[in-house]
Amino acid sequence: MEKNIEVEVRGLLSTEEYTKLKSYFDTNAEKKEEKDRIFIDYSTFLPGGVEERKKDIRLRVTNGIPEIVVKIGEWGGSESRKELSVKTAPGTFDLLTEIFAALGYEKAVLAVRKSHVYDYKGIEFALVEVPGHSYYFEAEKMAHAGENATDLIDEMNGVCEELGLTVFSKEDFFAYIQKLNKEANGVFNAPEAGPNFFKENYGAHL
Repeated sequence: MEKNIEVEVRGLLSTEEYTKLKSYFDTNAEKKEEKDRIFIDYSTFLPGGVEERKKDIRLRVTNGIPEIVVKIGEWGGSESRKELSVKTAPGTFDLLTEIFAALGYEKAVLAVRKSHVYDYKGIEFALVEVPGHSYYFEAEKMAHAGENATDLIDEMNGVCEELGLTVFSKEDFFAYIQKLNKEANGVFNAPEAGPNFFKENYGAHL
């Protein structure tokens, strides 16, 4: 049975905390990859907005590979959600935005992220940079449907505590999302952007 339930906790990092944690992981964890990612999140402009969403609908491109991603379930900084995703051919990201616009998804939050991903004590940790703004971490484990997500969240919270990391409360998480949307993220509007927006603005390889 495929593990497609994403169990995740997150927290804010100061610049000093980010640097210190990256140095620690470089020595004590297995480095998995580095990610340069652009994503557009349609969910923010659906009924319910940021806090009430039960469905997360995104397009993203990571290291040049486009992907359709849908996450189902409540979110709030610590969560368990079913993740459905499919990658598409390099160079098709603008086409995906056209397809989604034709389906009625035209407006989205646009964000750029850079991250270093590690395996530490069986947990995937991503140290994420919001360029020119802030840093945060994501700790994630994948689970089968029906597996006890609370136990996994408790396990990850324990490891975060060992590392001296503070996990977002639900209120702090949503406050941070709102702050990012005001100060760091942009807005993608398909009718205004045109058919080659990402190729023209973020690189021909998209």
